[in-house]
Amino acid sequence: MKVRRNIRMSSHSKGRLARVLTMLPATIAVLFTFATCAAAQDQDQPAPKFELYGGYSFFHPGAYVHGQLPGALLPLSSRLEANPRGFGGTVTFNFNHWLGISFDGSDHWGSGEAGIPRKIDDAGFANFSVGPKITYRTHRFSPFVEVLIGGHRLMPDAFHDVTKLGFMFGGGLDVNLSRHVAWRLLRADYAISDYRFGASPVTSNTEIRGARLQTGLNFMFGGGGPPAAPSASCALQPAEVFAGESVTVTATGSNFSPKRTVKYSWNGTGVKVAGSDSSVQIDTTGLQPGSYAVTANLNDGRKQGFASCSARFTVKEPRPPVISCSANPERVRTGGTSTITSTASSPDGRRLIYSYTASSGEISGNGDTATLNTGNSPPGRITVTCNVSDDRVQPLTASSTTMVNVEAPPPPPAPAPEIKQLEARLALHSIYFPTARPTVDNPDGGLVDSQAEILTTLANDFKAYLKYRPDAHLILGGHADPRGSEEYNKGLTQRRVDRTKNFLVEHGVPADHFETRSFGKDDNLTTEQVKDQIAQNPELSPSDRQQMLDNLRVLVLANNRRVDVTLSTTGQQSVRGYPFNAKDYLALVNLKGGEKKPAAKKKPKQ
Repeated sequence: MKVRRNIRMSSHSKGRLARVLTMLPATIAVLFTFATCAAAQDQDQPAPKFELYGGYSFFHPGAYVHGQLPGALLPLSSRLEANPRGFGGTVTFNFNHWLGISFDGSDHWGSGEAGIPRKIDDAGFANFSVGPKITYRTHRFSPFVEVLIGGHRLMPDAFHDVTKLGFMFGGGLDVNLSRHVAWRLLRADYAISDYRFGASPVTSNTEIRGARLQTGLNFMFGGGGPPAAPSASCALQPAEVFAGESVTVTATGSNFSPKRTVKYSWNGTGVKVAGSDSSVQIDTTGLQPGSYAVTANLNDGRKQGFASCSARFTVKEPRPPVISCSANPERVRTGGTSTITSTASSPDGRRLIYSYTASSGEISGNGDTATLNTGNSPPGRITVTCNVSDDRVQPLTASSTTMVNVEAPPPPPAPAPEIKQLEARLALHSIYFPTARPTVDNPDGGLVDSQAEILTTLANDFKAYLKYRPDAHLILGGHADPRGSEEYNKGLTQRRVDRTKNFLVEHGVPADHFETRSFGKDDNLTTEQVKDQIAQNPELSPSDRQQMLDNLRVLVLANNRRVDVTLSTTGQQSVRGYPFNAKDYLALVNLKGGEKKPAAKKKPKQ
C-alpha cells in the first residue's frame, strides 16, 4: 500500500511539475514581448556598472527523494514538496550595455519548528552559482536571460545534506522605478542537479528538475548618466557660389537611437530643397545675389528623438573678366609674323577661355598668346581682336584690340659677285675625330691638327660671308660609330658638335649663327658608301686603295666619327672625304680611344 501510494503521489507531483515547467518559458516569452513593445515607444537606458538584487524566493523541486536510512531493510521514497520559505540575492557586474556576470545565492529552509523534526518531504534547498546575464535595457523595462552554474545543496530532514554541481537557466523582468532602483517583477529559473542518499545507484538516486521563482528589488550603481538629448549640425559646401552652381548641404545627427532609422526633412528660405537623405544638393539656377538659409529636421520616431539645424549660403554678384593685348613686333614686312599676347584675369577667379580674330591675314592660337601671319596682306594696318570668356554656364565676356602695321618688302638686291665667290669658296668639309674623343673629362680635346686647319679656313670664309648674308648660319650634325650604347653615343656626338662649334666661336664666328644636332649612331655611312669614297678619291694610288680595302672595317668605323657642316642659305653640305693623307691619319683611324665607357654596358670604346 505504501508503494502504491508513492506511485500515485509521484504521478501527481510530476503532473504539477510539468505544468510549472510548461508555464516557465511561456512566462519568460510574455515578459520579453511586453518589454520589447514598451521599448518601441521609449529611449535606451544606460547600463549600470553594478547591480545588487535581494528578495523573496519560491522553490519547487519537482522530484522525489530516494534513499535508504541506516539499519533500514527497504529503501525510502517520498515526494519533495514545494517550498515557499526562501530568500535570494544576486550581485551582477556589467561589462557593457548587454552583457554581465552574476554571482547568485538563495536559501529555502524546511518547516520544522525548534525541537520538532522536519518532515522528510520538506525541500530544504540552497545554492551559490555564477554565470552570464544578458539584458535588453529600456527606460522603463529591462528583461534579461541568464545561465548559472555552481553548488546546489539539498537538505532533506531524514538524510544528511548533500552538495552537488548544478545548473540554472531562465530569465526575468525588471521594472525601473528610478535610475538606481528597479522592481524585479519576476525571476524564473529552471534548476537541474542530481544527488545520492545510499549505496545503490537505482534506489538512492534523487534528481532535481525544478523551478525557482523570485521577486524583489534590484539596486543599480555606477555606469553612465541619462542619455544625452539628440542634436544635429548642418554643413554647406561651398558657402559662396554664383547663380547656377550647386550647393551640397549635409546634416549630421548625434545621440539618436542606434536601433532606429533617422528620417530627414528639409526646407529653405527663398530656395527650394528637395530630398530626404542626410545630404542634398541645392540648385541655385535663377537665384538673385543674396543670403539663403536651409534647415534640416531629424527624427527617429521617438517622442524625444527630434533635432534640427540650419546653415546659410551666399549667392554672389557675378563680375566679367578684363583683358588687354599687345603685338610684338608692331611692324612687319608683308608675309611676316607677329606674336599677339593677351593679359586677362577674372575677378571671380573663374577659368578663362581665349579666342582671336584679325581683319586680314591668318591668326592661330587659343591660349594667352597667338600668332598673326600676314601672308599676302597688302601694306596697311591689321586689327587684331582678343576675346576672353569665363567658364560659367552663361559665360561673361570681354574684348580688347591691338594693331599690326604691314610694310611693303624692299626690292630684292642685285646679286653681289662677292657673295657668289664666297659661296663657291665655302668648300665645306666634314670634321673627323679619333675614337671616343672628346672625353667627358676633357671636352675641349679630341680635335687633331689637320681638322683644326679645316675649321680655321671655314671660320674665315664664313665671317666674310656674314657681311653679305647676316641671316646665314651653320648646321652642325654629330655622328659616332656603332660600337657604343645609344646613351653613350648621344653624349659623345654632342661633345663633338660642341667642340666644333666652340672652335669656330673662338675664331670669331658669332655664337648665335649655329644649329647643332646629335645623331649618335643613326644615319651612319654603310660599307658600300665607304668603298665608293675610296674608289673615287683621286689622291689614292691603286696600292693605297687595296690597302684601304684590306682594312675596310676599320675605315668604316673611322668614317662615322665625324661632324657634318651644312650652310643654311644654300643647303650646301660638307664633303665627306676622309683625310687619308693627313699627317695625323693614324691617330684618327686608331680603334682605341682615350675614354672608357661604363663597365656595366660592356661595349667597345669609340
